[in-house]
Amino acid sequence: MNSLIKLELTRALRNRKFLFFSVIYPSVLFLIIAGNSDSTTKLPGTGLTLPTYMMVSMASFGALTAVLMGNSERIAKEREGGWVRQLRLTTLPGRGYVLAKTASAAVVSLPSIVIVFAVAATVKDVRLDAWQWLALTGAIWAGSLVFAALGVALGYLASGDAVRPITMITYFGLSMLGGLWMPTTTFPVWLQDIAKWLPTHAYAALGQAIEQSRAPHVQDLVVLVVSFVLFAGGAAWLYRKDTLKA
Repeated sequence: MNSLIKLELTRALRNRKFLFFSVIYPSVLFLIIAGNSDSTTKLPGTGLTLPTYMMVSMASFGALTAVLMGNSERIAKEREGGWVRQLRLTTLPGRGYVLAKTASAAVVSLPSIVIVFAVAATVKDVRLDAWQWLALTGAIWAGSLVFAALGVALGYLASGDAVRPITMITYFGLSMLGGLWMPTTTFPVWLQDIAKWLPTHAYAALGQAIEQSRAPHVQDLVVLVVSFVLFAGGAAWLYRKDTLKA
């Protein structure tokens, strides 16, 4: 399995388009959205300035891009191309393939988080305690596993041609409605009520809680845990179903 993880990492790091959208693009969006804002005015209903709010949002968005977009399309195409079938003929356990995909995406997601933090600190003068920087990095990185499981599930759900539009709709829908591109406090009340139950909203809320030096809301933790169980369970079921077809 270690060899497969190394192969997946090499492939991911050679994909310049993927690296741009997962590593560089979130930082560019952060500068566009927070570029002209000051570092003192707080957003209504958040207790955070726009730069500190968007720093967590864009770091979460970058990690989401790496693990969701990075997994779903490659898995679907490798299924159609026969690569997954070939791996089943080796001694690699079924879970090894999924773990290799998740591990490679997680490694690529870490630079996107760190770069957004670095840009926010140097360009927008975002200042946090050392423990907050470490806790933010760990929480956003660990939380990305929820969406890594979703990416695996989508990769086994759709064919190579259909997976891209399905993933893109899921990706943009979760990002926008979850408040990663703009604060949900700007949404209509009815849409805010929906956003509170989305995993992307709960995901970003973890980082915002750390920035505010408070414990996360129980609802956000429950949403993330339930989402992970549903996505991972769906991925496992679809994997077994795909195995029976082979």
